[in-house]
Amino acid sequence: MVIIMKPSATKEAREKIIKKMESLGCQVHVSQGESYCIVGLVGDTRKINPSQIEANVHVDRLIHVHHPFKLAGRLFHPEDTIVEVGGHKIGGGTPVIIAGPCAVESEEQLMTIAQAVKKEGAHFLRGGAFKPRTSPYSFQGLGEEGLKLLKKAKEATGMPIVTEVMCQETFDIVAKYTDILQIGARNMQNFPLLKKAGKSNVPILLKRGLSATIEELLMAAEYIMSEGNSQVILCERGIRTYETYTRNTLDLSAIPVIKELSHLPIIVDPSHATGKWSMVEPLSKASIAVGADGLMIEVHHQPELAASDGAQSLKPEKFARLMESVRKISSVC
Repeated sequence: MVIIMKPSATKEAREKIIKKMESLGCQVHVSQGESYCIVGLVGDTRKINPSQIEANVHVDRLIHVHHPFKLAGRLFHPEDTIVEVGGHKIGGGTPVIIAGPCAVESEEQLMTIAQAVKKEGAHFLRGGAFKPRTSPYSFQGLGEEGLKLLKKAKEATGMPIVTEVMCQETFDIVAKYTDILQIGARNMQNFPLLKKAGKSNVPILLKRGLSATIEELLMAAEYIMSEGNSQVILCERGIRTYETYTRNTLDLSAIPVIKELSHLPIIVDPSHATGKWSMVEPLSKASIAVGADGLMIEVHHQPELAASDGAQSLKPEKFARLMESVRKISSVC
């Protein structure tokens, strides 16, 4: 349920309604703009008498929310959310580029790639220190040593870090090193981890699950936001369909759908979407054209020797070409 206050409503009138709703057992979330005030109610609203609210002279109207994702929904928060990290704004019109290797393998490897993507205009450096792999025999990451190398690369390039957190046990150690915590597709519905992320003050990059609907993605974001962390960035990274030529199927329609339903920024990961480096550039261009707030691109200077996901990684020269294309499309969209 959402209460739209009249522009003329005083601060005292707003606070009176808020206290009344809280006394009825509702969680109250207020969205205040220059010319509007929206009071969102979360929880059991059965004790509320709608006619009493609508009779209040300071209330413009009352709206019943049909979507379960109230905090992530646009009705509660009509203006786009912009997440600012390290001087870069995610959301708001200018696409951001997150680039780097799938996994941190060594200092030489990471520094080489970090310098290369920085040179071509990347805003954030990505790299996995803890790796959730389908096979238990695959490279699992360097752990905290990888986090230390990411910190060193940040100091050398000035690029903020994006890296994945896999579980509650390693959450605090990863949060100590990174600027954005990534929750991967396999953990999108790891609800204890989502709640832990919600209690953090670190921005969260939430990837869509392997077979998750858009509503399920937004509900996962709701878990984080309901615990107090509103700095959530969504990521479309492809979903499972019956097609087997590509690793996943990139759902480009998710971007305009989420823009319609939610105020949260959404970026696209075309590398994981297909698993093929040759498709990364065309899908990156398409993503920016349909309104994505950014891209996450895997880059490796020696993909044939990569410990993970070499087949979907761009060499630095191909990344440079992609960046040129993205800038052109972004300038006219």
